[in-house]
Amino acid sequence: MLVSAPSKRGNARHQADEHLDELARLADTAGAVVVGTLIQALDRPHPATYLGSGKVEELKLRIKELGATLVIFDDELTPAQAKNVEVIVGTRVMDRAELILDIFATRARSSEARMQVELAQLQYLLPRLTRMWTHLEKMRGGIGMRGPGETQLETDRRLIQHRIRVLKERLTDVERAREIQREQRKSQYRVALVGYTNAGKSSILRQMAGDQQVFVEDRLFATLDPLTREVEVGDGYSVLLTDTVGFIRKLPHHLVASFRATLSEAREADLLLHVIDASHAVWEEQRDVVDAVLADLGLSDQPMLYIMNKMDALPDEQATAVRQRVANIMPNSLFVSALAEGGLDVLRTALLDSLRNQRPILEVRVPAANGRLLAEIHRDGEVLDQQTDEDVIVIRARLDERTIGRIRQSGSRIRVVQGVARGAERLRPADVH
Repeated sequence: MLVSAPSKRGNARHQADEHLDELARLADTAGAVVVGTLIQALDRPHPATYLGSGKVEELKLRIKELGATLVIFDDELTPAQAKNVEVIVGTRVMDRAELILDIFATRARSSEARMQVELAQLQYLLPRLTRMWTHLEKMRGGIGMRGPGETQLETDRRLIQHRIRVLKERLTDVERAREIQREQRKSQYRVALVGYTNAGKSSILRQMAGDQQVFVEDRLFATLDPLTREVEVGDGYSVLLTDTVGFIRKLPHHLVASFRATLSEAREADLLLHVIDASHAVWEEQRDVVDAVLADLGLSDQPMLYIMNKMDALPDEQATAVRQRVANIMPNSLFVSALAEGGLDVLRTALLDSLRNQRPILEVRVPAANGRLLAEIHRDGEVLDQQTDEDVIVIRARLDERTIGRIRQSGSRIRVVQGVARGAERLRPADVH
């Protein structure tokens, strides 16, 4: 049984059906079967039961009528609210945050993801322990009469706090290992896919990389672990493209905090691709949700490109309307399809242009006798022009940081012709003419 309590203010009531539909998809992902829904518009949530007393009684009758065994609220409940509603309706009650945590727990594959989800679950559970020990309420006792219920409660609390500390330490170690991996890939152009869950990020990665092993499923939160593939973008260039965990409306803050290590892949990226499901009725709201989470993670200043995906799913008239709307509010966005033939060509071209803009045009003077360095420049860079000046080869090329570093070590002269070198600080003033 799904329950929604939108605010009477603004257009929240008009969005209630869409939000319940999303909650139903979450329930389906978790393995539940939805038998009914209940909506009550509120000025403010009731402090004891979230819903009004009359609506809670109506909920009790609906549960009995439909034979529901679980009630899922679309909003996060306080421990007291959840406990009070359970007592009244006689059925287990959970909120949206708990449902999302349960889905993440069943979908976590790597040890890192499992630790992140466990940490979020324990942080969610800690303030709710008392509710879980209500069967021992009568044995609480007082000073000098401490009952086993209270003793067990305190024991569980200590165990959970200890486990939280252990998980945080292990995740810190994971982050250090990731930092080493990122340092090794620093010379490569890195791009991260971010967006609302089920917007098609994994499908884009699969098609761009030509890797059918990339897991794709038309369900919420199909992917939790970051996955990186090298993607060819043309003219001999390639980028590292990373798929990250999807976001969703009212994402539990414990979960966001736990996944900060994973999302650091996005923080270290040269470019973020914000993937939006253009065929979704409330894609603008989903865009706002993702932008808000990115801002919370400190990523709002990262270079970003909006990608309107699933354009193939729109009728021509609706597709035209979407293009016009996007042109007005998000100029320079790209319209793509991960399924249509050639539907990602425009994205590949955009990545090539972005990579080139990050690489300056340099003039390098290499002794003609240094064939090894000349070969390396041709292999790893984009050579635009080459001339001979007596016993020196003068090359104009776009080069990455690693190649620039090798040229500097060789003692060859470098001059920036156009653009700004990302690794310019690595060039000694005597090297740059």
